[in-house]
Amino acid sequence: MPTVILMDVSLSMTRPVSLDGGDEFQRKNLAVHGLNMLFEHMASNYRLEFTSLMAFSSLWELLVPFTRDYNALQEALGNLEDYDKTCVESALNGVSSVVQQEWGSACPCQVVLVTDGSLGIGKGSLRQSLQSLKHRADDKKFPLPFPFPTKMFIMSIANAEELQTTDAMNNLEELLHLSGGDGQIFTMEGPLCMKSVQAMFGRLIDHAYSPFHAVLHCGNLSSDVQVFPRPEPIVMDEEVDPMPRSINPDLELVGFIEIADISSPPVISRHLVLPINVNKEVDEVGTGATDELEEEPSASQMAGKNPNFCVLLHGSLKVEGMVALVQLGPEWYGMLYSQADSKKKSNLMMSLFEPGSEPLPWLGKITHLGPISEAAENPYGEDDSKSPFPLQPSVKRSYAQNVTVWIKASGLQTDVQKILRNARKLPDKTQTFYKELNRLRKAALAFGFWELLKGVADLLERECTLLPDSAHPDAAFQLSHAAQQLKLASTGDSQYAAFDHNIAPMHTDFSS
Repeated sequence: MPTVILMDVSLSMTRPVSLDGGDEFQRKNLAVHGLNMLFEHMASNYRLEFTSLMAFSSLWELLVPFTRDYNALQEALGNLEDYDKTCVESALNGVSSVVQQEWGSACPCQVVLVTDGSLGIGKGSLRQSLQSLKHRADDKKFPLPFPFPTKMFIMSIANAEELQTTDAMNNLEELLHLSGGDGQIFTMEGPLCMKSVQAMFGRLIDHAYSPFHAVLHCGNLSSDVQVFPRPEPIVMDEEVDPMPRSINPDLELVGFIEIADISSPPVISRHLVLPINVNKEVDEVGTGATDELEEEPSASQMAGKNPNFCVLLHGSLKVEGMVALVQLGPEWYGMLYSQADSKKKSNLMMSLFEPGSEPLPWLGKITHLGPISEAAENPYGEDDSKSPFPLQPSVKRSYAQNVTVWIKASGLQTDVQKILRNARKLPDKTQTFYKELNRLRKAALAFGFWELLKGVADLLERECTLLPDSAHPDAAFQLSHAAQQLKLASTGDSQYAAFDHNIAPMHTDFSS
């Protein structure tokens, strides 16, 4: 989950702060100290986090694009310049542009806004931006909420009492609400000093950047791992009394399955799994500088070194083309698999399924799966020519019947063309013509698609006028009759639009 640091470099951040001992600092110096603390923590615990640094006043500037080089970020902090007034809206537009250009609109992102709580003055101030929310044209909308999932953390280089003397706190809370509400405002407790800013950024680290350590178990083998980013608790909507569910730090592998059998299952989140305390030599072979598996460690390479089960599991899954099913908690499962970043680099990934005993219907209940050796006969056949999946349901589902569904325009066009082809072969195709016509009529009535009935009626009338002189006389009667019935049904009158009613062929002297 990438992070954008949005640093306020307006003139209000240069206000002096008197510290114990007579030293005088600016609020900007306190903010830089806190951010350096955050970067040092991320370099040690979140070294795969992509972080970007932006500065803003009335305009915004991208100082460091998304990077894992925290030295470059700290160096940029030391070279900050002071500018003019605060304009938060302009900065948020910059964040939206930078994130979408780098990650698109599907990747979740964390935004850390560091400011002293001054809202700016006049046009462009946060106060003026929020007051004009309901009076904006479509091309000048406020940038929040962002088009991508966001968590916003506002770090105020001021204490709560200072913010509450004005409407600054109310405006910051409104800003947080507009971002989606999934974030928090942090203020300094007590006097403005280095100790207070360290405590404030410490609370941010504990809340959003604390690593998730777990133990991966498989029989008698185990490995300490870090899951990145930290899995968030989830709440299931369908539960009567919903409670947040969190991943158990003891992850138990329950079995292995072919990639082809599990296919591309629906997941709620994806995470990187990193081994902890890997021997340096093994790390160079198995995980690389960024914990990416470049080559499988051979027996000779592993000899005399500390083996790591996580590295072994990653290499095995990659070579065998399998995934490992892992239990995350009571009736909650996920899968571990190798995902390639490039031809030479790959990562051990973990995807979380929806909680439940049967997250993937084509596999059945996870607890009913077992080793091949316990089966009466090999379910994959002697030469792996078949597969026991997907499981066939014991009861035929109602939605498995032959019903008409138009997911794409091409499907509807095909059904209409089928009716027209049969119309041109009347009276030989009379029964087929009315069968297809009634199928389309029922689907249109079920969807409330009255315009379709009127449109097909017009097409049938047009076909009637285009009949050649050699056409059978009954064709014109049947086409006119069908068009009239469709027009009556398109009115919605219950007498003609009954769902169970079928249009019957018109009896004529020719048809007999």
